Amino acid sequence: MGKKEEETVLGIPYTGGHPPPGMVYQPQPPPQPQYYYVAKNPYQSGILPPNAIFDDPKGAPIHQTFYRDTPAPFSCVFCSHSSVTSVRSKPSLAAFIGCMMPAMLGFCFLCPSMDCLWHKYHYCPRCGEKVADFEKSDPCAVMDPPHWVERSFALTS
Repeated sequence: MGKKEEETVLGIPYTGGHPPPGMVYQPQPPPQPQYYYVAKNPYQSGILPPNAIFDDPKGAPIHQTFYRDTPAPFSCVFCSHSSVTSVRSKPSLAAFIGCMMPAMLGFCFLCPSMDCLWHKYHYCPRCGEKVADFEKSDPCAVMDPPHWVERSFALTS
């Protein structure tokens, strides 16, 4: 038999769970806790910013539009028209649950006059394209009457 040549092997050496000879294990100190200061955001609690508009923007530059239950001021991305959206409604799961609740026997949220728990779809009044939708995906909204109708608004630059 011939002489066996050693090949160079790349990888992590296997030491059986013990540090290699000549190395001393030094535990790392635990990381220092990081503290963050977060100021309360008044807009998350429902307070509207001072630059919010609810009606026709009349040419004012709109920074962002929040589409909710009511017609929203917007600039159409399809026809570049600034106006207020037209809103169409469709029954939601919350509306069906509202009809089945024993406490709501006299009121059925599936009637078109009770569309406060329905999904809202916003369309451009000039070109008729759908620009946004606001879907009531939380069936627990039935138990939150103050938030049945949320006003749409836009922020100006």
